[in-house]
Amino acid sequence: MIITSDDPEYIAFVKARLCDQFLMTDLGPLRYFLGIEVSSTSDGFYISQEKYIQDLLARAALGDERTVETPMELNVKPQLTDGDSLSDPTRYRHIVGSLVYLAVTRPDISDPIHILSQFVSALTTVHYSHLLRVLRYLCGTITRRLFFPRSSSLQLQCYSDATWASDPSDRRSLSAYCVFLGGSLIAWKTKKQTTVSRSSVEAELRAMALLTAEVT
Repeated sequence: MIITSDDPEYIAFVKARLCDQFLMTDLGPLRYFLGIEVSSTSDGFYISQEKYIQDLLARAALGDERTVETPMELNVKPQLTDGDSLSDPTRYRHIVGSLVYLAVTRPDISDPIHILSQFVSALTTVHYSHLLRVLRYLCGTITRRLFFPRSSSLQLQCYSDATWASDPSDRRSLSAYCVFLGGSLIAWKTKKQTTVSRSSVEAELRAMALLTAEVT
C-alpha cells in the first residue's frame, strides 16, 4: 500500500488507524514497489525500472552486450508473413509481456512494443529479431528515468501524432499521444486506429480525438 499526501501529520494519522485495524509493517519512504524504483531529491522524484530491466535481460540471455541507439529500425513495418515460424513461441510471449509492463516508465518503447505485441499468436524469426533489438536498446539506455519536479505549473501540455496507413496488412493508422502536467509526463499511449483513414489529415484528427478523450 502506498500512502501519499502533502501533509506528514495526516499520513501518520492514517497509518496509525490502519495499524489499529490490521497487522501491518511500515516500510518507510517509498523506494521500490512492484518493480518500479522511486528516488527522491530536493528537486523532485525520479521513477525507473532499472533492476527490472536487468532481470529481464538476464532472463533473455542475449549472449553479448551489444547496444543500439533506437528500439526499432526506421520505416520497418513487420508483417505476419515475415520469416519462418518459431518452433517455441513461449519465450517471445514472455518477453513481450514483460516489456508491456516496462512501458509503464519507458514511453520510448511504447510504439515498438505495441507493434510487436500484435504477433504473439503467429510468431516468426523476423519478429524475434525485432524483439532482440528492443532488448539491446534497453541494455544501452538502462539508466533512463522519468522525472517529476517538485516545483511545476499545473498547465496541461498535450501532443499527438499519427502514422498514416502504417500497417501493411490492414492499412490502419497508429495514433500516439503524450500529456504533460507542467514538466511532468503523466500519460502516453500508442494505439492502432479502429477504422481505415482515407488521408493523413483524417489519421491526425483521429489521434487528436483519442488525446482529447484522455484529457477530458
